[in-house]
Amino acid sequence: MPLLPLLSLLSYVLGLNQAELVFAGDAMQHKSQLEAASREGGAWDYSECFAGVEPWIKSADLAVVNLETPVGPAPHTGYPCFNAPEAYLHALRDAGFDLFLTANNHTLDRRDQGVRATINALDACGVPHLGTYHDAAARDSLMPHVRTIAGIRIGFLNYTYGTNGIEARDGAAVDYIERGKIAADIEAAKAAGAEILCACVHWGDEYKLLPNAAQRSLADWLQEQGVQLIIGSHPHVVQPMELRDNPDGTKCLVVYSLGNFISGMRTRDTRGGALAIVRLQRLLDGRVDIASAGWRLHFTEPASGDRNFRVVDAGESSDSRAAAFRSAAEKIFRENNLNVARHAPAWPAQ
Repeated sequence: MPLLPLLSLLSYVLGLNQAELVFAGDAMQHKSQLEAASREGGAWDYSECFAGVEPWIKSADLAVVNLETPVGPAPHTGYPCFNAPEAYLHALRDAGFDLFLTANNHTLDRRDQGVRATINALDACGVPHLGTYHDAAARDSLMPHVRTIAGIRIGFLNYTYGTNGIEARDGAAVDYIERGKIAADIEAAKAAGAEILCACVHWGDEYKLLPNAAQRSLADWLQEQGVQLIIGSHPHVVQPMELRDNPDGTKCLVVYSLGNFISGMRTRDTRGGALAIVRLQRLLDGRVDIASAGWRLHFTEPASGDRNFRVVDAGESSDSRAAAFRSAAEKIFRENNLNVARHAPAWPAQ
């Protein structure tokens, strides 16, 4: 037997070349969150925020989050022009996130210097990131972004529909949704050895529970280009998930929106979100495919007294509003999901 098929067979039998990925939605930083985390002397404390979901995030081979705020020096501000302290990055990293997405509509809230300050903070924090760059030359040197996770080479892409009408004026590079650029990035990732492609896209209409025509059209196009993982953000509410069939027999997962991972938003559907849990596997013929995809709902309990905001399992929260969020989100998934069900395992023991 030739070497490559033999290695694929051994990997399959031994359970090697299987990777679990976790995707989280929008990591916001509103004024209420800043106030809850602020301490005397200019210190910040986010230690409570992610303890309830940290074991689940860390159990993945790779965990991805959408960082929807610039990060830089004071003044630190919430909506409409965000700017979070570096301690927020440290908390997300320590919770287990391995890849930060920075292409979103708030990435230019602090203009070009904010983009660069965020990149510098991420680099100092030691966490990989993509979506924005110091300049075009830096993008050329850093893309394609291909990671080897449990023996599987995954190419990651990140794009945003816009930046709230703010344009880069000093050369900072932001990856916008432009099909020509995306097609070139896809080919570059394949040429760099990516065995499966993941496009994380900031798109859609805020607060709408179903995807719009532009989302559906782009998802179809990305699938046609060979992208097998399409993960959406921006609406701040959950939207449906679809595990589709490809013509070659492999699968394509489309997650239209994961909602908020953490935020200070206060309407029923914005108080939480979903984690998408995806297991990849190498097939006997050597190709990489999606073995399974599922979801778990989480809820953000607001700050109260000396207690900070906390992300918890939506089914275990003592907050009376969690049940309303969970019921509405489950209804959206139940009525609209295609082949993507609740992730079966319980949350790891705390």
